[in-house]
Amino acid sequence: MRYLRPESPRMAALAAFMLAGIAMQLVSPPIMRRFVDTAVSGGRHASLATLWTLAGFFIAAAITQQLLQIGATYFSAQLAWASTNRMRRDLATHVLYLDMSYHTATSPGDIIERVDGDVAALANFFSQFVLQIVGGVLLLIGIVIVLCVGVDWRIGAEMAVVAAIAGFQLHAMRNVSRAAWERNRDAFSAFSAFLEERLAGLEDVRANGGGQHVMRRFAELNKELAVSNIDASRRGPWIFLVAVGLFQFGFAIALALGAWLYLRHAISIGTVLMAMQLAGMMQGPVMNIGGQLQQFQTASASLSRIRGLLSIGPDLLDGPGLEWESAKTIAPKLAFERVDFAYRADAPVLRDVSIELKPGEILGLLGRTGSGKTTLTRLLFRLYDPAAGRIALDGEDIREATLAELRGRIGLVTQEVQLFDATVRDNATLFDASISDERVIEVLEDLGLGPWLARQPQGLATVLAAGAGLSAGEAQLLAFARVFLKDPGLVVLDEASSRLDPASDLLIERALDKLLGGRAGERRTAIIIAHKLSTVGRADRIAILDHGRVLETGDRAALEADPHSAFARLLRAGVEEALA
Repeated sequence: MRYLRPESPRMAALAAFMLAGIAMQLVSPPIMRRFVDTAVSGGRHASLATLWTLAGFFIAAAITQQLLQIGATYFSAQLAWASTNRMRRDLATHVLYLDMSYHTATSPGDIIERVDGDVAALANFFSQFVLQIVGGVLLLIGIVIVLCVGVDWRIGAEMAVVAAIAGFQLHAMRNVSRAAWERNRDAFSAFSAFLEERLAGLEDVRANGGGQHVMRRFAELNKELAVSNIDASRRGPWIFLVAVGLFQFGFAIALALGAWLYLRHAISIGTVLMAMQLAGMMQGPVMNIGGQLQQFQTASASLSRIRGLLSIGPDLLDGPGLEWESAKTIAPKLAFERVDFAYRADAPVLRDVSIELKPGEILGLLGRTGSGKTTLTRLLFRLYDPAAGRIALDGEDIREATLAELRGRIGLVTQEVQLFDATVRDNATLFDASISDERVIEVLEDLGLGPWLARQPQGLATVLAAGAGLSAGEAQLLAFARVFLKDPGLVVLDEASSRLDPASDLLIERALDKLLGGRAGERRTAIIIAHKLSTVGRADRIAILDHGRVLETGDRAALEADPHSAFARLLRAGVEEALA
C-alpha cells in the first residue's frame, strides 16, 4: 500500500475498466438466454428480426468486454511497474547507504538479484494481481448474484458454496511452497553472484587456466538452482488442481440442478443454458486465482527477501552537524587520537594510532602492505568508525558532522579510478550541474588533458563508456580534476601514481604540485600514501605504520637527518624496495 497509494489515478482508471469489463461479461448470458428462448418459441419472422438484434447486442458486448480488458491490462501493468520501480529505487538507495561492512560481506551479484530480480518478480505478480485475483473474486460474486436473481436461488446458493469452499482451500494452501520458493530465490542469488564475480575476473581465470574449475562450479550451482526450482514447482500445482477439481464438481451439480428444474418446468431451456454459461464462466476466475496464488509463492519469497534487506540498517549514522572552525576550502587541522580499529574482533588492524597535522601540512604515510595505511584513510571518510579513540577536524570529532559535511571537506585520489558510463563532463564533476563548462575545461587544460579533450568528438559531451579510450595516466589526471573541481581543504592521495609510466608520471607530478599548492598559494592539508621518494619528499611530516601501530612519526627533515631513524633507513634502502 505504501507504493500503491501515490498511484491513485491509475488505480481509479483500473477499477473503472475492470468493473465495466465484469459488467459486460455478466450481460452476455442473459442475452444468450433471450436468444435461445426466442429461437425456440417465437414466430419465424418476428423471431428472426429479434434474433438478429440479440446477436448484434451479444457481439457488441463481447467486443466491448475485450476492449475494456485491454484497458484494464494496460493500467494494471502501468500500476505494477510504476509502484515497483519506486520500490527498486528505494532499495538501491538503501543499499548504497549501507555500511562498507555489508558490501564487504555481500557479493554484488546477490545485491543486484535482490534489488532487481526480486522486485521484478513482484512486478510480474502485481501486474496480474488486481485483474486475476481481485477481478476474479468480483466476477465470481457477480455470477452468484445473477444466478440467484436471474436463474434460481438454489443453483446460485450451490455455486456460492462451491466458490466459498474453493476460496477456503486456496487460502489454506497459499503458503504451501513459500519456503521452497525462498530457497529457489537464494539459489538464484548465489548463481548470479558467481557469474558476476567470474566475469569480473575473466582475465585472471583465462590467464591462469581456471576455466575448468569455473565451469565445474557453474554446473554445481546450476544444478542447485534447477533442483530448487523443481522442488518449488512441484508444490505449487496442488493449488491449481484443488481449484479445478472443486470447479468441476460444482459445474456437475449445477448441470443436474438445471436439468431437474427444466424437467419440472420451473425454468426455460434458455435459462438452463444461461446457468451453464455462468457456471462455465466461473472456471476462468477460479483457475486464474489458483494460478495467481501459485505465483504468490514466488512473490512472497521475493517480498520476504526484500524485507530482510530493508531490515538491515547502517551503523554509521549522520551526526547532528557542525559549524566548522574553517570553511570547507580552507585547510583544516587534523588529528588521529589513540585510534583503534578492527574489521573482525579477533584481528586488530590499527592500535593506539595518534598523528597530528597542522593546517596546510602534508603527511607522508608509509608502511608495508597490510600495515593499516588505507584503513586509516577509510576511517577519515567514515566508511568505518574507530573502535576506540577519535578523529578530529579542526578539533571536532568527525562523528558529530553529517556524512555530507565531512566528505565535502575531503578529496580522494586512488590508484584505482572509478569511471562512469557517462560524459566527460559528468565524469569530471561527478554529476555536479553547478560547475560551469568553462571551469571544467580550464581545469582539464591546466592538468595537461587539453590535447586529450581536443581529440574527443563531442568535447565535454563525449560519452566515455565506462572509461574506454583513456590510458591509466589520463584516468588518473581525470581523478585529479575531480578534486580540483571539488576544491576541498583536505586531500588524501592513496598511492595515486604507483602504476604509471614515466611520461604519465611527470604529468601526475605536475598535477600534485598544483593540487597540494591549493588556491592562491594556500596549501591544502594532505595525506600521501606513497612508495616513491619524489612523492614522499613533498611531505612536511612522516608517519610510519607497522602492524597497525605508529612505528615512527615526526618532522620529515629531522627524521631524514637522523641516521638512526626508521625513515632514514628506508631512504637508504630505497622506499620501493623497503616497503615491498
